[in-house]
Amino acid sequence: MPGPLSGVHVLELPAIGPAPFCGALLADMGADVVRIDRAAPVDLGTPVPPRFDFYNRNKRSVALDLKSRLAVEAALQLVRHADILIEGFRPGVAERLGLGPDECLAINPRLVYGRMTGWGQDGPLAQAVGHDINYLALSGALHCIGENRRPPVPPLNLAADLGGGAMYLAVGVLAALTEARVSGRGQVVDAAMIDGVANLMSAFSAFRQMGEWTDERGENIVDGGAPFYGTYETRDGNYVAVGAIEGRFYQALTAGMGLDPGQLPPQNDRTTWPQLRERFAEIFKTRTRDEWVAAMAGRDACFSPVLNLDEAPVHEHMRARKVFSAFDGVQHPSPAPRFGRTPAALRRPAPAPGQHSAEVLAEWGVDAADIAALKRAGAMLQAETPER
Repeated sequence: MPGPLSGVHVLELPAIGPAPFCGALLADMGADVVRIDRAAPVDLGTPVPPRFDFYNRNKRSVALDLKSRLAVEAALQLVRHADILIEGFRPGVAERLGLGPDECLAINPRLVYGRMTGWGQDGPLAQAVGHDINYLALSGALHCIGENRRPPVPPLNLAADLGGGAMYLAVGVLAALTEARVSGRGQVVDAAMIDGVANLMSAFSAFRQMGEWTDERGENIVDGGAPFYGTYETRDGNYVAVGAIEGRFYQALTAGMGLDPGQLPPQNDRTTWPQLRERFAEIFKTRTRDEWVAAMAGRDACFSPVLNLDEAPVHEHMRARKVFSAFDGVQHPSPAPRFGRTPAALRRPAPAPGQHSAEVLAEWGVDAADIAALKRAGAMLQAETPER
């Protein structure tokens, strides 16, 4: 069966990071996602070969020079056919191109216009540059991540770009699409990473106001302060992760470590956490990671080995659930979440920029004469299918 978004048409304007990741989520779920790529290459660092460009899988590509009026008019014809548009420009850029919300909603009143920025469409920092780490810093999230009395540690670019950005944009455009199908009216969805990260921090904001969260890293229950929630080095230089917050899980963990809970301080006595962490560290260093895995097998101890990127795909649980899939000669994370009746799927490898230009323009309603004019003007690139 086709995915749950089969029949939904998404137009994605050129961007990097969270906007294309959002597009990939929608494409995995069956949406027809057409990305408008630049007709001329832009220096964005080391280029990613299409087969490794996972954020563009399941999409088709039209390459247009949006500085050309002919190309903008063609893009507006695509907008007429779209249910959702995603753009990740700095505020005002889409408007200057002639592809802002006013122009697009005027020709397609049912359109959901999704905007992805770091700082939002307004506010003193709206025009400032930034990356994941900057949005985490201003939201208070980065201050909470890292070891005690050490500098904050960036959690890759998972938290702001993808968690606070792409995921909130995906939820927003799908919610607006649901409403548009009832009201017949589209709307703008302003997804800012700074907003999303602040929202993700809801529980910790509440804990702080309750007096249950200190302002120091590594002193709290899920920031590495608690000895029963953190990572420990093993004898072979690998690591294990423990998350035994609840009392019964903590008892299972300490039993697996060979400790008598009756001879330990109370689990939630924070004054003894540093000493208990040292004790745990000494014990975990007595065995290898795999020996600890064997010792904890069958115990409800919230215990896991810390795997690297090469080990994770071959772990027995990951293989049993098919968390990774072989596709186009490389290993992809499988689409998520899973649907019982209309499964998401890997259908297309990431295209070369402009690989589907003529095909999509014709399919989405652009006249053959206009396509020919775009070619003559050099405002459209028709690329060959890349070698895989």
